Amino acid sequence: MKLYIGLLGLVFFATYFCTACENSQAVKEVSQTPHPPRIYSMKITIDKHIFYAELLDNPAARALLGRLPMKVTMQELNKNEKYYYLPSPWPVNAQPVGHIQTGDIMLFGNNCLVLFYKDFKSSYSYTRLGYITNPQHLEKFIGQKDILVSFSL
Repeated sequence: MKLYIGLLGLVFFATYFCTACENSQAVKEVSQTPHPPRIYSMKITIDKHIFYAELLDNPAARALLGRLPMKVTMQELNKNEKYYYLPSPWPVNAQPVGHIQTGDIMLFGNNCLVLFYKDFKSSYSYTRLGYITNPQHLEKFIGQKDILVSFSL
């Protein structure tokens, strides 16, 4: 009987120990998984119409966040974008984008904030800042004139 209880105790201990090892390994694997880049939210108001944007986690997007709230007059260019020259340079990581989508928010050079309201192909390099999450009627509300745009949290 003592032998039976001893063996049962040994089996219980071995099972508990192995389970603890497996759980420890699972925790280790989860904690080593890289986290996705943090994305920040922003509100864009154009003539009382509100759009929401997600900003990427990069130095240029953080520069934009650091200047909010910001109200600027953006000028028309090429019937597909609005731009505003910033008073000071921002950090850049310009790369060729290939295809621009409606709602993309980018930095051209180190001081030109650009909001795109049409899809098109481009050979230019930009620093991506983020994108509008609800761009369906953006072109309709922007039109082909200079506009007052408010960026806020």
